[in-house]
Amino acid sequence: MTELETLAQWIRESSSAVFFGGAGVSTESGIPDFRSVDGLYNQRYDEPPETIISHSYFEAKPEKFYRFYKDKMLCLEAKPNAAHKRLAEWEAAGHLCAVVTQNIDGLHQAAGSKRVYELHGSVHRNYCTHCRKFFDAKYVKESDGIPRCDSCGGLIKPDVVLYEEGLDGEILRGAVNAIAQADLLIIGGTSLVVYPAAGLVNYYRGNRLVIVNKAPTPADRSADLVLQGPIGELFSQIEL
Repeated sequence: MTELETLAQWIRESSSAVFFGGAGVSTESGIPDFRSVDGLYNQRYDEPPETIISHSYFEAKPEKFYRFYKDKMLCLEAKPNAAHKRLAEWEAAGHLCAVVTQNIDGLHQAAGSKRVYELHGSVHRNYCTHCRKFFDAKYVKESDGIPRCDSCGGLIKPDVVLYEEGLDGEILRGAVNAIAQADLLIIGGTSLVVYPAAGLVNYYRGNRLVIVNKAPTPADRSADLVLQGPIGELFSQIEL
């Protein structure tokens, strides 16, 4: 039995599988990741990306923050790829109970996934920091310079977790509970080096841990099954 056939069998046998994913899930949709050779961290900017997308930088230099954010992180034309679609299908079939994602692009929901824990927030939710009025991503993308509230003129902030900010407690608890109760944990498209998110895999208590990634990860040695390659390409070959 091949590795893909083994994974397909495990998914068929599962009723509470959880998928834990990172930036590699969306690169096949054209969204850049951070740490690969072509990722944002290896591109040249006046200041490091991790500085620009920090809470203190957002408050001190919102115009420069938004210039980078709109250009590099608001990929509103991106569409779900085979990985997003397969996960939604497995959930609809009763095998997958949750998606835990580090991504902020909303592509899991666009593909049809219902139970998604967005650890780092979403570009599709934006709020006025003064009156809390809601704005969608299109409003932010099309704003001239710094997006301002059309009611009170307050500064709009994306509902994404910036550097120096903590994860949402309720979302974190939901993700931990789902992983702890899972009978199959599939980790895909993540280097597992970003904490605290990467630490969530330690809550898994089952004996079917699967890693799907282009490059080796720190969890490979403790995994029960490891598949290397583009996750959308691999998932598209799985027939239940």
